[in-house]
Amino acid sequence: MNISYLNDEFFSRLETMSLNLKSSLAGYFGGKHLVKTYGQTVEFADFREYQLGDDIRRIDWNLFSRFEKYFLRLYTDERQMQVQIFLDCSASLGSEDPHKAAYAVAATAALGFLAVQNMDKLSINFMRGEKSENPYGTIIGKNGFFRAMSDLSEITFDGEVDIEKCVKSCPDTGENNGLTVIISDFFTDSDWKRAVDYLLYKKRQVLLVQLLTTDEIDPAYDGRVNLLDSEAVDISDTKNMKLRINKAMIEAYTQALSDFIDDIRTYCNKRGVGFISVDTGKPIERVLFGDLLKAGVME
Repeated sequence: MNISYLNDEFFSRLETMSLNLKSSLAGYFGGKHLVKTYGQTVEFADFREYQLGDDIRRIDWNLFSRFEKYFLRLYTDERQMQVQIFLDCSASLGSEDPHKAAYAVAATAALGFLAVQNMDKLSINFMRGEKSENPYGTIIGKNGFFRAMSDLSEITFDGEVDIEKCVKSCPDTGENNGLTVIISDFFTDSDWKRAVDYLLYKKRQVLLVQLLTTDEIDPAYDGRVNLLDSEAVDISDTKNMKLRINKAMIEAYTQALSDFIDDIRTYCNKRGVGFISVDTGKPIERVLFGDLLKAGVME
């Protein structure tokens, strides 16, 4: 992959942004996400009447002098979440178009940077075949993050990926403690919806990021062409086809792609899953400061 968006300017534009995770997630103590439970921070949240067994150090004596009742001062709780990114490393995501691969890496890096900036735990999982690889372990802090980023742009994209098996093979998906992002074009025969259902069963917040090239969205083919599947085993693979492309076929493809994207969006809307579909031919800033903001993942 010869194209890379990862530089100081790229990350500096993310400094003012943060991840917007659901406040109902449990997480770990010590992060920056305010949750609905009460805890030990210095930010005041509410009062409630004293009950037997409560910590008497939290009694507000000014209120006692006014109402002759004991009230406790409650403070907001902050939690550290687990952000988990699954990156599709199949051939269709990057072997033919370096911009698509660069977008995939940039989206991974951007979401990962926002995670460590929020003091969250981060794991980056490369989906290959039927398993996911996590070469960096759990990343905490910017030093560990940038060490991982030093070779992220060198990853390869090849073969096929079974998203369901890759997600389920992950030894630690967490439960009710953060965000899981799946970055893919979702051009797969595997049942990726079962992977999402599994994550929802684990009470994870889920975001799907679909990456499509301009040619995939609006193909400019005409006449006789040889269509070679980037994930085909060899030239004789039945996925490869010789076709005569005409206007009717282009219109049928456009409608099929629209139906495909609508099916993903409908599925996600029904389950409260975030979803964005990205044209990799457009500026990366649109993804970072447009689509992700609209999806409610960044703020």
